[in-house]
Amino acid sequence: VSTSHLQLAAFALGTVGWILCTISMGIVEWRVWHVDNTTIISSGIAWVGIWKVCFISYLYVSPGYREQFCHKFSGYDSFIPHEIYAAQGLLLIAMFVGLLGLAATIFALRNVYMGITHRTLIAPFFLVGGIFYIFASLCVLIPVSWNFYSVAHNQSIAFPPSYYMPSSPVAQEAGAAIPVGIVAVILLLLSGTFSLSYRFPMTANTIMK
Repeated sequence: VSTSHLQLAAFALGTVGWILCTISMGIVEWRVWHVDNTTIISSGIAWVGIWKVCFISYLYVSPGYREQFCHKFSGYDSFIPHEIYAAQGLLLIAMFVGLLGLAATIFALRNVYMGITHRTLIAPFFLVGGIFYIFASLCVLIPVSWNFYSVAHNQSIAFPPSYYMPSSPVAQEAGAAIPVGIVAVILLLLSGTFSLSYRFPMTANTIMK
C-alpha cells in the first residue's frame, strides 16, 4: 500500500479530468461570436459548440422576456468545419478511453488494498490505466488546440440561412469549454504519468512467486 500513493492520486486526478472532459463536451460555449446584426441575435453574442449553436433573441417573445434559440448540428451538415467534427469524435473517444483507464486503476488499487501480492494483478493494470489516461488527454488536446487556433484566427463558418447566423463574426473569443478542456488535459496527463511510475516492491515473498 505504501508504494501506491501516487497511483491513488492518479485515480483522483483521472476522475476529475474525466469529469471535466465530459463537461467540456457538453458545454455549448466553445467559440463565442460577437455579431453586429442584433435583429435576431438580440444580445449580439452567439455561442458555437461542437453539437449546436445558440443565441438569445427577444424577437419571438413578449417584451421584457428573452429566449435562447439553439440549432443542433447533424452528421450530414456539410458546413461544419473539420475542427468541430474532430472534436465530436475525439471527445467521445476520450470519454470512453478515460473510463477504461479509471476501471483499470480501480482494479489495481482494489488488489493493492486487499493485500493481493501477485504482480500480474497490479502492475500491468496501472500500466494500462496510465496509457489510457495519456491517450485520453491527447484526444482532448487535439480538438481544444484546433478550435483555439480557429478562434485566434477568427475563422468563419458558412451557416445556412435557417440558422440566422452570419458566416463571419465581428470578433470571437474562446468560450468556457476550452479552458475546461485544457485543465482536463493537464489532469489526465498527470494521472497517466503517476500511473506509469508504479514500481512493484521486490520482497522475498514476491521473488518466490
